[in-house]
Amino acid sequence: MQPPSRKSAFRPALSAALASVPDGLIERAMQLSALDRQLRQSLPEPLASHVRLGNLRDDRLVFLADGPVWKARLRLHAADLLDAARAAGIPASDISVKVATMLPVPPDEAPPSPLSPAARESLRAAAATVQDEELRACLLQLASMA
Repeated sequence: MQPPSRKSAFRPALSAALASVPDGLIERAMQLSALDRQLRQSLPEPLASHVRLGNLRDDRLVFLADGPVWKARLRLHAADLLDAARAAGIPASDISVKVATMLPVPPDEAPPSPLSPAARESLRAAAATVQDEELRACLLQLASMA
């Protein structure tokens, strides 16, 4: 029997995670994402690709910049952002910018870490003690990965 596909394996976890999300949180995230795209259109490149709207708190737009230089440049465009927000129906009167230097690494670009010989041997030893054939096959497959 083959292991479940990645897509089907994540469905129960995704459903459980979404069930525990407070009402309106996903809608708010989607609204912030749409507003982010709209506001960044008022910014010149490359600035627009180095900043993101992080939150809308009271009448303040909270932006995240991926470096201090982009934070300073964004502050120079505060009036443009506030005008764009008002045009979108958001009564914003101020912006704040925070530097967030940690960018996510896409999983496809992260280099896989090779297993050490000791880890391979531990997986093989664990496979030898397991009664479940499917689990044994998975452990042996993991042990054989380069």
